[in-house]
Amino acid sequence: MSDITIYHNPQCGTSRNTLALIRNSGEEPRVVLYLETPPDKDTLRALVAATGEPVRALLREKGSPYEALGLGQPHWSDEELLDFMVAHPLLINRPLVVTPLGTRLCRPSERVLDLLPQPQRGAFNKEDGEAVIDAQGQRVPPQAN
Repeated sequence: MSDITIYHNPQCGTSRNTLALIRNSGEEPRVVLYLETPPDKDTLRALVAATGEPVRALLREKGSPYEALGLGQPHWSDEELLDFMVAHPLLINRPLVVTPLGTRLCRPSERVLDLLPQPQRGAFNKEDGEAVIDAQGQRVPPQAN
């Protein structure tokens, strides 16, 4: 097992693609199924701090109780938002990846490439068929829409 940890939701395509990119580099990460074993508040606080992003950047809105809890309101403190994330792990955006090179929310999944200590070992396409890595292990430029 490597020094890489992914906070993973196997129901999420972005999370699955990120995990597959990690494995395509030859690493086998520690996989934390955070909906089953959510991080405690101290761990979550440390993860947020390590990303360098504000707490709100790691809040998941879609498919979570975000709206029902009124979390879009600006009066919630970071500590209160962390409490909500601990109580409702669906509010934790995913996938969060921790490596010796940093910690990041990997949305889109290609963001993980900057965190991997090993290069990609071969071609990689996302589940939807989009090419990310070519046969020589090089990143494919994103297609213009």
